[in-house]
Amino acid sequence: MSDTTMTQSAIRSFQVSIPQEDVDDLRRHLAATRFASKETVVDQSQGVQLATIQELARYWTADYDMRRLEARLNALPQFMTEIDGLDIHFIHVQSKEPNALPLIVTHGWPGSVIEQLKIIEPLTNPTAHGGSASDAFHLVIPSMPGYGYSAQPGAPGWNPAYIARAWDILMKRLGYERYVSQGGDWGAFISELLQRQAPPGLLGIHINFLFARPPEIARALALGAPAPAGLSEQEKAAYEQLKTRGLSGYGLEQATRPQTIGQSLADSPVGLAAWLLDHDARSYEKMAHAFEGRPEGGLTRDEILDNIMLYWLTNTGVSSARLYWEAKSVALNASESPLPVAMTVFPDEYYRAPRSWAEWAYPNLIYFHEVERGGHFAAWEVPDLFSEELRAAFRSVR
Repeated sequence: MSDTTMTQSAIRSFQVSIPQEDVDDLRRHLAATRFASKETVVDQSQGVQLATIQELARYWTADYDMRRLEARLNALPQFMTEIDGLDIHFIHVQSKEPNALPLIVTHGWPGSVIEQLKIIEPLTNPTAHGGSASDAFHLVIPSMPGYGYSAQPGAPGWNPAYIARAWDILMKRLGYERYVSQGGDWGAFISELLQRQAPPGLLGIHINFLFARPPEIARALALGAPAPAGLSEQEKAAYEQLKTRGLSGYGLEQATRPQTIGQSLADSPVGLAAWLLDHDARSYEKMAHAFEGRPEGGLTRDEILDNIMLYWLTNTGVSSARLYWEAKSVALNASESPLPVAMTVFPDEYYRAPRSWAEWAYPNLIYFHEVERGGHFAAWEVPDLFSEELRAAFRSVR
């Protein structure tokens, strides 16, 4: 991958414009929903519960502002640029602080740029949020290919490693010769690959999910075996979390048959919503609570629906799922790159990565911190704490 159009003219302004016919079509689909029968258990062990999805559909139909997403995104500077034949959508907010550090932040699945909207102000204007001017960032938040308003790849090849190379092109095209990268979920995977690619100008990365695991851990998990001997208590706990949760149902389906599930996601907004809600048990619990009138973890009904709405309007259920197919055979070994790596562990994450595994994966682990709040969607749930972590993580590389 190379960039032959490294000029400002390659950057185009972008605004979301939702046709009224799309809103009317969504309402028709919502009205025609045929709900599944009620689960036969009293908990969430069979998946998204009927009462939760019925309340989501009711709120989406009766109370949600269908123009809310459009207004939220258009209040921010958005752009498009073509990289290797594909249009990439991104938000670019520059700090007023002259020495701000450029930072690219990548979302995951089933998220989008909606996850990061609440960290924009704390990171670009830190003095108004408990930080100092020296903590400021210029912020770039792209939509991954096949997500949101980025174009959908028409052929195989846009895997996480390819996206990582594209992000370096994007940052250089914006004029940032020095920058840092952050990500959770797929964003963490892309940031980890970027660290290993070590392009000139990348100063370091921060992740809040660790994909790389010691080989004996990976082998034992693949076999469903007991925890290997000699593990610390923290390592045993992490292993048991990974073993118990195993490969998620959505992950297996999207890695092997994305087109099959994608047809359902394109046809039913309520079906799409259920699929996007059911990422991990703790995240689903928080989202379900929002629709039960007892919000938890900083997620509101409107914010959850903003994310679902973005998937529906752009018809990216299947294209986003294909990223799992693209990446299904990729594994991360210990990195040989000396570039700095920082990591924050949030307590409600899918699993709590031990420091020892992060140290095994990265020879230059400059920051590792376990915090007391937040989960898989940390930037979305606890934006102030998340922003504090990024300030602390990157201070030594400025």
